[in-house]
Amino acid sequence: MQIHLVDGTYELFRNYYGAPPKTARDGREVGATVALGRTLLGLLLSEGVTHVGVAFDHVVESFRNELFDGYKTGEGIDPDLFGQFEPAEGMTRALGLVVWPMIEFEADDALATAAALYGRDERVERVLICSPDKDLAQCVREDRIVLVDRRRKKTIDEDGVREKYGVPPVSIPDWLALVGDAADGIPGVPRWGARSAAAALVAHGHIDDIPEDPRDWKFQVRGAASLAENLRSHRDELALYRTLATLREDVPLEETLDDLEWRGARRSELEALCRAYDVNLLERVSRWID
Repeated sequence: MQIHLVDGTYELFRNYYGAPPKTARDGREVGATVALGRTLLGLLLSEGVTHVGVAFDHVVESFRNELFDGYKTGEGIDPDLFGQFEPAEGMTRALGLVVWPMIEFEADDALATAAALYGRDERVERVLICSPDKDLAQCVREDRIVLVDRRRKKTIDEDGVREKYGVPPVSIPDWLALVGDAADGIPGVPRWGARSAAAALVAHGHIDDIPEDPRDWKFQVRGAASLAENLRSHRDELALYRTLATLREDVPLEETLDDLEWRGARRSELEALCRAYDVNLLERVSRWID
């Protein structure tokens, strides 16, 4: 079997900025929620999709905000989008899918945990993490655990990660620590870019193994003296940045592999949502559990 792990937060954001707006009968904006429902139904109708889990950031903040004041928050999120966080989870549950709403952890942590947990089961042939998020590239293992960009219809295995980022999956947290990640509020180290970081990590493996003296480096790069100085002066911050970029694999997920099997949508819940949102998704449902 294959396991599909969906980044629900990404899908919600993507649909908010890509799908037409829609107003529910009570005046709330629900366009992204409705589009998310259609997206998930489309996934369920795809060949080979049997076991699915969907992770959401129930709140934007997580344990990482306690570690670093500059880490991403919910500040600046459009209220019409923020107001659809819980409705999106409700839509996903109504479709009969397993939902992981994260509060202490992030959705990416749930996906990383699920990929490691279910990927160890001998019955699983492949785990597909449905997200283009570069953070999740660290979860990729050969062609057994892969990333899937459903919008671009592109699958990224371990060779694909190396091609795209210049480093293997296990080096992604180090790479993000050096380069930075604006989406998550990780500053990175001045003057270190994608190419210099990749060259350093391919040559030395991890940040801690990069010598302080550039004459000892096993790679060549322009401006080595300046890069080395910035590396020396940001050693403490780099350890924190790598911690922020490293996805957790110890999220307490209660569901077994069998629990992820999609058995059908919940008719009463989905009918209620369709009435409230003045939309018809029922005709696209191929199976019901009540």
